[in-house]
Amino acid sequence: MSWHATVRVTLGTFTLDVDVEGEAGTLAIVGPNGSGKTTFLRAIAGAVECERASIRIGARDVSKSAIEARRVGYVPQGYALFPHLSALDNVAFGADRARARALLDELGCAVLAERRVESLSGGERQRVALARALVTEPDILLLDEPLAALDAVTRRSTRAFLKERVAAYGHPTILVTHDVRDVEALDAHVCAFEAGRVVQTGALDELRAEPATEFVSELLGR
Repeated sequence: MSWHATVRVTLGTFTLDVDVEGEAGTLAIVGPNGSGKTTFLRAIAGAVECERASIRIGARDVSKSAIEARRVGYVPQGYALFPHLSALDNVAFGADRARARALLDELGCAVLAERRVESLSGGERQRVALARALVTEPDILLLDEPLAALDAVTRRSTRAFLKERVAAYGHPTILVTHDVRDVEALDAHVCAFEAGRVVQTGALDELRAEPATEFVSELLGR
């Protein structure tokens, strides 16, 4: 399944104006803080107002669709789980409870189902957030810095888990990250943002060989 998003968003003095597309598989969005990465994901999800938007996911134009009609799975920074609810209640929020329980089991998280989110570790919360994003069987998955809040040991194990689950998911995934190891683990194509614009796209090896900007060079360790 392919996707294509052309969006223009102005937030105060900042303007995001990009045209990005991808196929099934993972696209990693990289860039400095404030370059528009999270805003781009929020535009696709329908969580930010766009001055101009043309967003296609497969054969569907979702540019003017309500959030719940877009069939987008979104894991925001910090996961945005309800801390006072159980893992199961978080995943089942607005979704089928039986499907939520089955998905937690599928992700190896059945033991977490009745535990309150506030008692879970960072890696466990990440898994619950992923389950919540996948429970509606979305056409595209958006992951905003999913490993950033984890310690180094948990990050390694969770990265391996995420690689396995994204591969099993099988639909397009857009990953925002600052860590080239995430790009490598998910075998992702790369799109670099700077100051609200796309400055370079391509395979990781291509960007390493000929980085378009100093940031791309530093990020990819050239």
